[in-house]
Amino acid sequence: MGSSTVGGAVALRSMETMAARSTPAVRRFIDPFARFGFAARALVYVLVGFLAGSAAAGLGGRATDTHGAIRTVGAQRFGALLLVVLGLGLASYAAWRFVQAALDLDGKGDGAKGLAVRASFAASGLVHAGLAFSAGSLAFGLRHGRSDIVRTSAGRLMHAPNGRWLVGVVGLVVIGAGLYQFYRAYTAKFEEHLRRSEMSETARCWARRVGRAGLTARGVTSAIIGWFLVRAALEFDPSEARGLAGTLRMLGRQDYGPWLLGVVAVGLTAYGLLSLVDARYRRIT
Repeated sequence: MGSSTVGGAVALRSMETMAARSTPAVRRFIDPFARFGFAARALVYVLVGFLAGSAAAGLGGRATDTHGAIRTVGAQRFGALLLVVLGLGLASYAAWRFVQAALDLDGKGDGAKGLAVRASFAASGLVHAGLAFSAGSLAFGLRHGRSDIVRTSAGRLMHAPNGRWLVGVVGLVVIGAGLYQFYRAYTAKFEEHLRRSEMSETARCWARRVGRAGLTARGVTSAIIGWFLVRAALEFDPSEARGLAGTLRMLGRQDYGPWLLGVVAVGLTAYGLLSLVDARYRRIT
Protein backbone atom coordinates (compact mmCIF):
# COMPACT_ATOMS: atom_id res chain seq x y z
CA MET A 1 0.00 0.00 0.00
CA GLY A 2 1.46 3.36 -1.05
CA SER A 3 2.15 6.20 1.32
CA SER A 4 -0.75 8.25 -0.10
CA THR A 5 -3.15 5.34 0.50
CA VAL A 6 -1.87 4.91 4.05
CA GLY A 7 -2.23 8.65 4.62
CA GLY A 8 -5.79 8.57 3.31
CA ALA A 9 -6.65 5.64 5.57
CA VAL A 10 -5.20 7.40 8.61
CA ALA A 11 -7.09 10.60 7.77
CA LEU A 12 -10.38 8.74 7.39
CA ARG A 13 -9.90 6.90 10.67
CA SER A 14 -9.09 10.16 12.41
CA MET A 15 -12.26 11.72 10.95
CA GLU A 16 -14.25 8.69 12.11
CA THR A 17 -12.92 8.94 15.66
CA MET A 18 -13.74 12.63 15.96
CA ALA A 19 -17.16 12.36 14.32
CA ALA A 20 -18.18 9.32 16.37
CA ARG A 21 -18.23 11.45 19.51
CA SER A 22 -21.19 13.39 18.11
CA THR A 23 -22.79 10.54 16.16
CA PRO A 24 -26.33 10.83 17.63
CA ALA A 25 -26.51 14.57 16.93
CA VAL A 26 -25.01 14.18 13.47
CA ARG A 27 -27.45 11.44 12.52
CA ARG A 28 -30.38 13.51 13.76
CA PHE A 29 -29.52 16.59 11.71
CA ILE A 30 -27.79 15.18 8.63
CA ASP A 31 -30.94 13.65 7.08
CA PRO A 32 -32.69 16.93 6.12
CA PHE A 33 -29.39 18.48 5.05
CA ALA A 34 -28.62 15.52 2.78
CA ARG A 35 -32.07 15.62 1.18
CA PHE A 36 -31.77 19.35 0.60
CA GLY A 37 -28.38 18.66 -0.97
CA PHE A 38 -29.75 15.99 -3.30
CA ALA A 39 -32.45 18.42 -4.46
CA ALA A 40 -29.84 21.11 -5.22
CA ARG A 41 -27.68 18.59 -7.06
CA ALA A 42 -30.72 17.50 -9.06
CA LEU A 43 -31.28 21.06 -10.26
CA VAL A 44 -27.69 21.36 -11.47
CA TYR A 45 -27.75 18.16 -13.54
CA VAL A 46 -31.24 18.75 -14.91
CA LEU A 47 -29.97 22.13 -16.12
CA VAL A 48 -26.88 20.53 -17.69
CA GLY A 49 -29.14 18.11 -19.54
CA PHE A 50 -31.61 20.81 -20.53
CA LEU A 51 -28.91 23.09 -21.93
CA ALA A 52 -27.33 20.23 -23.86
CA GLY A 53 -30.75 19.26 -25.21
CA SER A 54 -31.44 22.85 -26.28
CA ALA A 55 -28.13 22.95 -28.14
CA ALA A 56 -28.87 19.61 -29.81
CA ALA A 57 -32.31 20.82 -30.94
CA GLY A 58 -30.87 24.06 -32.33
CA LEU A 59 -32.78 26.20 -29.87
CA GLY A 60 -29.76 28.30 -28.96
CA GLY A 61 -27.19 28.20 -26.20
CA ARG A 62 -24.25 25.84 -25.76
CA ALA A 63 -23.80 22.55 -23.97
CA THR A 64 -22.00 23.20 -20.71
CA ASP A 65 -20.96 21.57 -17.43
CA THR A 66 -22.03 21.97 -13.81
CA HIS A 67 -20.25 25.32 -13.42
CA GLY A 68 -21.97 26.58 -16.56
CA ALA A 69 -25.33 25.43 -15.20
CA ILE A 70 -24.68 27.40 -12.01
CA ARG A 71 -23.90 30.50 -14.06
CA THR A 72 -27.17 29.98 -15.93
CA VAL A 73 -29.02 30.05 -12.61
CA GLY A 74 -27.29 33.31 -11.75
CA ALA A 75 -28.41 34.89 -15.03
CA GLN A 76 -32.09 34.45 -14.15
CA ARG A 77 -34.34 36.94 -12.39
CA PHE A 78 -33.51 36.94 -8.67
CA GLY A 79 -30.39 35.06 -9.72
CA ALA A 80 -28.35 36.08 -6.67
CA LEU A 81 -30.98 34.75 -4.29
CA LEU A 82 -31.30 31.53 -6.27
CA LEU A 83 -27.53 31.10 -6.21
CA VAL A 84 -27.44 31.50 -2.43
CA VAL A 85 -30.08 28.79 -2.01
CA LEU A 86 -28.34 26.55 -4.55
CA GLY A 87 -24.97 27.12 -2.89
CA LEU A 88 -26.39 26.20 0.52
CA GLY A 89 -27.89 23.06 -0.97
CA LEU A 90 -24.62 22.01 -2.60
CA ALA A 91 -22.75 22.75 0.63
CA SER A 92 -25.27 20.55 2.46
CA TYR A 93 -24.62 17.74 -0.01
CA ALA A 94 -20.88 18.14 0.47
CA ALA A 95 -21.29 18.04 4.26
CA TRP A 96 -23.31 14.83 3.97
CA ARG A 97 -20.61 13.24 1.83
CA PHE A 98 -17.97 14.10 4.43
CA VAL A 99 -20.10 12.65 7.23
CA GLN A 100 -20.87 9.61 5.08
CA ALA A 101 -17.14 9.01 4.72
CA ALA A 102 -16.27 9.71 8.36
CA LEU A 103 -19.08 7.75 10.06
CA ASP A 104 -19.25 5.00 7.42
CA LEU A 105 -23.01 5.47 7.05
CA ASP A 106 -23.13 2.88 4.25
CA GLY A 107 -21.21 0.24 6.22
CA LYS A 108 -18.23 -0.03 3.88
CA GLY A 109 -15.86 -0.98 6.72
CA ASP A 110 -12.21 -0.27 7.45
CA GLY A 111 -10.65 -2.64 4.94
CA ALA A 112 -8.69 -1.39 1.95
CA LYS A 113 -11.72 -1.54 -0.34
CA GLY A 114 -14.01 0.10 2.20
CA LEU A 115 -11.56 2.92 2.88
CA ALA A 116 -11.14 3.49 -0.86
CA VAL A 117 -14.92 3.80 -1.31
CA ARG A 118 -15.18 6.13 1.66
CA ALA A 119 -12.34 8.21 0.28
CA SER A 120 -14.35 8.55 -2.93
CA PHE A 121 -17.24 9.90 -0.85
CA ALA A 122 -14.91 12.52 0.63
CA ALA A 123 -13.65 13.37 -2.86
CA SER A 124 -17.26 13.87 -4.00
CA GLY A 125 -17.70 16.16 -1.02
CA LEU A 126 -14.75 18.25 -2.15
CA VAL A 127 -16.14 18.51 -5.70
CA HIS A 128 -19.53 19.68 -4.47
CA ALA A 129 -17.96 22.04 -1.95
CA GLY A 130 -16.21 23.60 -4.95
CA LEU A 131 -19.55 23.93 -6.76
CA ALA A 132 -21.06 25.51 -3.64
CA PHE A 133 -18.16 27.98 -3.56
CA SER A 134 -18.73 28.83 -7.23
CA ALA A 135 -22.41 29.50 -6.57
CA GLY A 136 -21.56 31.71 -3.59
CA SER A 137 -18.88 33.58 -5.52
CA LEU A 138 -21.32 34.35 -8.31
CA ALA A 139 -24.05 35.34 -5.87
CA PHE A 140 -21.85 37.94 -4.20
CA GLY A 141 -20.22 39.19 -7.39
CA LEU A 142 -16.84 37.65 -6.75
CA ARG A 143 -14.71 35.82 -9.30
CA HIS A 144 -16.76 33.84 -11.80
CA GLY A 145 -16.31 30.11 -12.11
CA ARG A 146 -14.93 28.55 -15.29
CA SER A 147 -16.31 25.73 -17.35
CA ASP A 148 -14.22 22.87 -18.67
CA ILE A 149 -11.29 23.36 -16.27
CA VAL A 150 -9.99 19.84 -16.91
CA ARG A 151 -7.71 21.08 -19.72
CA THR A 152 -6.13 23.73 -17.49
CA SER A 153 -5.61 21.26 -14.65
CA ALA A 154 -4.09 18.69 -17.01
CA GLY A 155 -1.69 21.31 -18.36
CA ARG A 156 -0.50 22.21 -14.87
CA LEU A 157 -0.12 18.59 -13.85
CA MET A 158 1.91 17.74 -16.95
CA HIS A 159 4.58 20.21 -15.91
CA ALA A 160 5.05 18.47 -12.57
CA PRO A 161 7.59 15.62 -12.19
CA ASN A 162 6.14 12.55 -13.93
CA GLY A 163 3.04 14.66 -14.56
CA ARG A 164 2.45 13.20 -18.00
CA TRP A 165 2.03 9.72 -16.51
CA LEU A 166 -0.11 11.03 -13.67
CA VAL A 167 -2.51 12.53 -16.23
CA GLY A 168 -2.65 9.16 -17.97
CA VAL A 169 -3.35 7.34 -14.70
CA VAL A 170 -6.11 9.81 -13.84
CA GLY A 171 -7.59 9.21 -17.29
CA LEU A 172 -7.62 5.44 -16.73
CA VAL A 173 -9.25 5.92 -13.33
CA VAL A 174 -11.95 8.13 -14.91
CA ILE A 175 -12.55 5.49 -17.60
CA GLY A 176 -12.85 2.89 -14.84
CA ALA A 177 -15.36 5.09 -13.04
CA GLY A 178 -17.37 5.34 -16.26
CA LEU A 179 -17.40 1.56 -16.67
CA TYR A 180 -18.57 1.24 -13.07
CA GLN A 181 -21.51 3.52 -13.88
CA PHE A 182 -22.47 1.11 -16.67
CA TYR A 183 -22.32 -1.73 -14.14
CA ARG A 184 -24.52 0.18 -11.68
CA ALA A 185 -27.00 0.92 -14.45
CA TYR A 186 -27.14 -2.71 -15.68
CA THR A 187 -27.52 -4.22 -12.19
CA ALA A 188 -29.71 -1.37 -10.85
CA LYS A 189 -27.31 -1.36 -7.91
CA PHE A 190 -28.42 2.17 -7.01
CA GLU A 191 -31.69 0.69 -5.72
CA GLU A 192 -29.88 -0.80 -2.73
CA HIS A 193 -29.92 2.60 -1.02
CA LEU A 194 -33.59 3.36 -1.64
CA ARG A 195 -36.40 2.76 0.85
CA ARG A 196 -38.29 0.70 -1.70
CA SER A 197 -40.93 -0.38 0.80
CA GLU A 198 -42.17 3.23 0.87
CA MET A 199 -42.40 3.44 -2.93
CA SER A 200 -45.37 2.50 -5.06
CA GLU A 201 -44.89 0.03 -7.91
CA THR A 202 -45.05 2.93 -10.39
CA ALA A 203 -42.46 4.90 -8.43
CA ARG A 204 -40.11 1.89 -8.31
CA CYS A 205 -40.52 1.34 -12.06
CA TRP A 206 -39.76 4.96 -12.95
CA ALA A 207 -36.89 5.18 -10.45
CA ARG A 208 -35.25 2.20 -12.15
CA ARG A 209 -35.73 3.69 -15.63
CA VAL A 210 -34.45 7.10 -14.59
CA GLY A 211 -31.51 5.61 -12.71
CA ARG A 212 -30.41 3.39 -15.56
CA ALA A 213 -30.66 6.16 -18.14
CA GLY A 214 -28.85 8.65 -15.92
CA LEU A 215 -26.01 6.34 -14.91
CA THR A 216 -25.52 5.21 -18.51
CA ALA A 217 -25.16 8.84 -19.61
CA ARG A 218 -22.69 9.46 -16.79
CA GLY A 219 -20.77 6.38 -17.87
CA VAL A 220 -20.57 7.60 -21.46
CA THR A 221 -19.34 11.08 -20.53
CA SER A 222 -16.86 9.77 -17.93
CA ALA A 223 -15.39 7.25 -20.36
CA ILE A 224 -14.94 9.94 -23.04
CA ILE A 225 -13.39 12.40 -20.57
CA GLY A 226 -11.01 9.68 -19.39
CA TRP A 227 -10.05 8.77 -22.96
CA PHE A 228 -9.18 12.38 -23.76
CA LEU A 229 -7.00 12.55 -20.63
CA VAL A 230 -5.16 9.41 -21.72
CA ARG A 231 -4.79 10.85 -25.22
CA ALA A 232 -3.44 14.10 -23.78
CA ALA A 233 -0.85 12.12 -21.81
CA LEU A 234 0.18 9.98 -24.79
CA GLU A 235 0.60 13.01 -27.04
CA PHE A 236 1.98 15.20 -24.24
CA ASP A 237 -0.56 17.81 -25.27
CA PRO A 238 -2.91 19.17 -22.57
CA SER A 239 -5.11 20.78 -25.24
CA GLU A 240 -6.40 17.26 -25.98
CA ALA A 241 -7.98 17.07 -22.51
CA ARG A 242 -11.66 17.86 -22.17
CA GLY A 243 -14.11 18.10 -19.31
CA LEU A 244 -17.86 17.61 -19.43
CA ALA A 245 -18.55 20.79 -21.42
CA GLY A 246 -15.89 19.96 -24.02
CA THR A 247 -17.09 16.36 -24.26
CA LEU A 248 -20.70 17.38 -24.90
CA ARG A 249 -19.65 19.90 -27.54
CA MET A 250 -17.45 17.29 -29.19
CA LEU A 251 -20.40 14.90 -29.39
CA GLY A 252 -22.45 17.62 -31.06
CA ARG A 253 -19.82 17.99 -33.82
CA GLN A 254 -19.84 14.32 -34.85
CA ASP A 255 -21.86 12.70 -37.61
CA TYR A 256 -25.41 12.60 -36.32
CA GLY A 257 -24.07 14.89 -33.59
CA PRO A 258 -27.40 16.49 -32.63
CA TRP A 259 -28.88 13.04 -32.14
CA LEU A 260 -25.93 11.84 -30.07
CA LEU A 261 -25.95 14.99 -27.98
CA GLY A 262 -29.72 14.80 -27.57
CA VAL A 263 -29.59 11.22 -26.28
CA VAL A 264 -26.84 12.06 -23.77
CA ALA A 265 -28.76 15.20 -22.76
CA VAL A 266 -31.82 13.10 -21.93
CA GLY A 267 -29.59 10.79 -19.90
CA LEU A 268 -28.02 13.65 -17.94
CA THR A 269 -31.48 15.03 -17.22
CA ALA A 270 -32.44 11.59 -15.96
CA TYR A 271 -29.34 11.62 -13.75
CA GLY A 272 -30.60 14.82 -12.20
CA LEU A 273 -34.03 13.24 -11.67
CA LEU A 274 -32.30 10.30 -9.95
CA SER A 275 -31.01 12.80 -7.39
CA LEU A 276 -34.62 13.85 -6.82
CA VAL A 277 -35.50 10.21 -6.20
CA ASP A 278 -32.64 10.09 -3.70
CA ALA A 279 -33.88 13.28 -2.06
CA ARG A 280 -37.20 11.57 -1.37
CA TYR A 281 -36.42 7.90 -0.85
CA ARG A 282 -32.72 7.38 -0.11
CA ARG A 283 -31.64 5.89 3.20
CA ILE A 284 -29.35 8.63 4.54
CA THR A 285 -28.32 7.35 7.97
